[in-house]
Amino acid sequence: MDVRNCRKCGRMFNYVAGPPICPNCRQAAEEKFQEVKKYIEENRTATIEMISEECDVETPLIRQWIREERLEFSTDSPINFECENCGAPIKTGRYCQKCKNEMAGKLSDSIRRPEAPKPAKKKESDGNRMRFLDSK
Repeated sequence: MDVRNCRKCGRMFNYVAGPPICPNCRQAAEEKFQEVKKYIEENRTATIEMISEECDVETPLIRQWIREERLEFSTDSPINFECENCGAPIKTGRYCQKCKNEMAGKLSDSIRRPEAPKPAKKKESDGNRMRFLDSK
């Protein structure tokens, strides 16, 4: 059993996986996320600073939700991020679709099973020919 202190409130809790925060703080964060999501749906042209002020959420947390692809912005939104690989403008996540496809292709190429070796051609045998041993 892994018992830890919550990073937010300091209470002890049984840690299972994910960020080291207690179930109460996790629930509060999820409620804030739903509030931010609703605000974005109603105010499509809001900036991250406006969202942060209106919903009382830190901007790093909003950025984290965007990078995790939990939040996505419409095309008319002023919010843009850069693809971490090529620098193309994106609305959510860490990579643009082109880079995601390239990485997936490279990954699938690297885990392909090697082909079975082809059997070597048999040498033609001498058949039933007589053989002699040299005796010296």
